[in-house]
Amino acid sequence: MASTATPQQISMGRRLTRLLLIGLMFAGLLWFTWFDSYSLVRRSEWQREYEKLVEENIQLRSEIAELQSMLENPPSDEAIEKIAREQYGMRRDGETVYRIEE
Repeated sequence: MASTATPQQISMGRRLTRLLLIGLMFAGLLWFTWFDSYSLVRRSEWQREYEKLVEENIQLRSEIAELQSMLENPPSDEAIEKIAREQYGMRRDGETVYRIEE
């Protein structure tokens, strides 16, 4: 004898199927967003780090270009002596230097 399902049982089965499907989709979305090794959160962190490194790279490249131009056009001996005296407090032999602090 074949048992037939009532319309209420069919409706309840469809609801359970929908709830199960929605639950699985929600669990998959949570996994993809937070727990996966390539999750959206980690991708966002990597993107911020990448942008920071690109900015640092641009800054370092400009600094390298500036230093290369300084190598191609070295400062004069007078300029080097001025920097050595003012910034590093160097002096010539037999010379006395008095520093005045303002």
